[in-house]
Amino acid sequence: MTAPRIALGPDGTRRWLVEAIETGGARLVTADEAEALVWAAHDAADQLDAVLAAHSQIGWVQLPFAGIEPYAELVARHADRTWTCGKGVYAEPVAELALTLLLAGCRGLATYARATSWGGPEGRNLAGAKVVVAGGGAIAESFLRMLGPFGCATTVVRRSVGPVAGADRVVGIEHLDDVLDGADALVLALALTPETTGLIDRRRLDLLGDGAWVVNVARGLHVVTDDLVAALRSGRLGGAGLDVTDPEPLPDSHPLWSMPNVLLTPHVGNTPAMAVPLLSARVADNIARYAAGEALLGPVDPAAGY
Repeated sequence: MTAPRIALGPDGTRRWLVEAIETGGARLVTADEAEALVWAAHDAADQLDAVLAAHSQIGWVQLPFAGIEPYAELVARHADRTWTCGKGVYAEPVAELALTLLLAGCRGLATYARATSWGGPEGRNLAGAKVVVAGGGAIAESFLRMLGPFGCATTVVRRSVGPVAGADRVVGIEHLDDVLDGADALVLALALTPETTGLIDRRRLDLLGDGAWVVNVARGLHVVTDDLVAALRSGRLGGAGLDVTDPEPLPDSHPLWSMPNVLLTPHVGNTPAMAVPLLSARVADNIARYAAGEALLGPVDPAAGY
């Protein structure tokens, strides 16, 4: 079997990706010689566009992250090529943080972590709660598996209805309002597209049950931030656990920082220390699959944008 010729961009200096390419059985070459490209920058669409324009022989591009928002337009323009991303690679650590934020929120840790004196009881059970998960991909499946021992009633909302491991039921996005009604928790774990931007606004937040928690480990733009702040201030929502925000980074003066019913983490569902071994394994695996003519992992749908 001939070793695939793979280029690494934009600069080819990340040693761990060089090792992943070689582990996958490929030969590292320049873009002039390459049949495929591993792209290591998360926001350099113009540079990648220039590389592809100058090298029409590159037929497959591996992007580094699960979300491809900075590259969505470029992918659509080059839909004749094969595109893959880190979809599913980071599911376990991101799902772990989602569960951490949800459980901590339900048990009052947002308040207790800020306390400077002994206080009164706060919190509610996660066990048996009605949990809605927006998104039916790998993060949702990992999260539902981790949530399993709590015996929650779980509903997944996704674009296309089909079985999702661990979900009690799966509904289409057109039924989002119905399943949010009275829910104890909403977990956002879906791709950002024009259709999902601003998906959670004040009207939908008001559908949630009294004391409900909102957890977002997807993208900040899924939620209308001003509406979330207003809902949190009203006292009807239990709170929010946010690993992502709009804007991001969240300005120091933003009201979310000082709200006692908010848990904030700085987009660390997947840290660099976690990402390097996970993405390395995905790159090596996909290169081996490419060489063998097998289906690649993490395919991107240019029309859907993820």
